[in-house]
Amino acid sequence: MTDDAPELRASDADRERVAEVLRDALAEGRLDMAEFEERLDATYSARTYGELAPITRDLPVGGAGAAPEVSMTKRPAAAGDWAGRITGGEPSSTWAVAVMSGFQRKGRWTVPKRFNSFAFWGGGEFDLREADFAAGEVVINCVAIMGGMQVVVPPGVEVVVRGIGIMGGFDHREEGVPGDPGAPRVVVTGFAFWGGVGVERKLTRAEKLRIKEERRQEKLERRQGRDRDRPEQGSARKELDAPAARPGLHDLLGEDRARDRELERERRRRDDSR
Repeated sequence: MTDDAPELRASDADRERVAEVLRDALAEGRLDMAEFEERLDATYSARTYGELAPITRDLPVGGAGAAPEVSMTKRPAAAGDWAGRITGGEPSSTWAVAVMSGFQRKGRWTVPKRFNSFAFWGGGEFDLREADFAAGEVVINCVAIMGGMQVVVPPGVEVVVRGIGIMGGFDHREEGVPGDPGAPRVVVTGFAFWGGVGVERKLTRAEKLRIKEERRQEKLERRQGRDRDRPEQGSARKELDAPAARPGLHDLLGEDRARDRELERERRRRDDSR
């Protein structure tokens, strides 16, 4: 892990890479259980690279003697750019266990060829929407005993479900949807007893925001179009509804004088006839 910018915020994938190193160290006898639990708690509570770096500084990684490398460049997942997301690189983690607790794998992380998970009175979530993939086909093996797990995949990914449920079940609704060319294939397998494994397809947050912005722009353009048409209609309506011009004071006086002259002529005719 680089110390170039220790104040930068760490991601879930960064914490998972450190947690995987700790699990390997526990299995190799480099850490006892108390040290492992203490460092694991510190890992999941860490917020920056500076807090994560000391946790594995004295532990080797794959015999190389270096702490796990964490990318300082937070690249957004490019929708549809599957060639760039099937990396063939080292996975972020390969297993997870939840006993009366829970776990998550989400954000920018690398899905291994096979991920084994177990939940007893607990739950887990696999969010693959922003993930990279170590292979073109990955297997997520879920064992849920009185617990549940959820697998979230992005549009374009083919899903195959092969799990067995006893008083529980696996969600098959996303099966049969063809994948995009070059997209990875996700196989969900395992066993559920009094539990369940759900599979759902969701857009990424960035894609949702993009669609929301497009709809907002369309509404704005329609509103502007209506506003442009409204002044012309309004002016025509004003012309139709305009009241007839009222006579001025000069016109009224002229009418009075004309009536007076007419009355005067009528009186003269009567006098002449007498």
